[in-house]
Amino acid sequence: MNTDARHQCMIYGGPPSERLPMIAAIIKQKLDEGYRCLYLNSAPMVAGLRSTLSAAGVEVVYEIAKARLILSSKPVSTSAGFNAVKLLHTLEDSLDQALTDGYKGLWASGDMTWEFGPKKEFSQLLEYELRLEELFGRRKEMCGICQYHKDTLPDEALRQSILVHSHFVTSDTLTRINPHYLKSAWPVDPVTRAEMDQLIAELCR
Repeated sequence: MNTDARHQCMIYGGPPSERLPMIAAIIKQKLDEGYRCLYLNSAPMVAGLRSTLSAAGVEVVYEIAKARLILSSKPVSTSAGFNAVKLLHTLEDSLDQALTDGYKGLWASGDMTWEFGPKKEFSQLLEYELRLEELFGRRKEMCGICQYHKDTLPDEALRQSILVHSHFVTSDTLTRINPHYLKSAWPVDPVTRAEMDQLIAELCR
């Protein structure tokens, strides 16, 4: 995996559980590199990842007890909806704590559908991702993957994700350079939108 691409995106279709072996392999690699790993998703996906990590040879109970591995299904949105500023502060605080505890940095991954909660109000998505990109730019010890599930997100959300990630994750060892990274203003023109939709379809195959 390209280590220079720290703020990565994974756009995919089909059952989310099919992506767990790839996520588990990446987490195992990051643990070995000395990162604290944070995974945010629904309770069923967290349970599935625990099993997948165990099957991959990770001592999950030990890693959680040592706080090297944090698996959380605690909602990050509230009854008022998604709060981008709050989540960004939480991530930076988690990075600071990881460094204080002696880790190389923080690797984090979350499912965007789950993070934004049941209201599915994505008006803050582009602002959140732009601020997150700024955070990654300021804090070189941070790395991670934003997960975008095509089957549960609106097309506009998927297109917006393309603007703010320099690389796409295609496997636990490979990434793909994003030709649209910070190249367009929002909303994009029809030609660019068609190109984005073609790219999304390719990533989900």
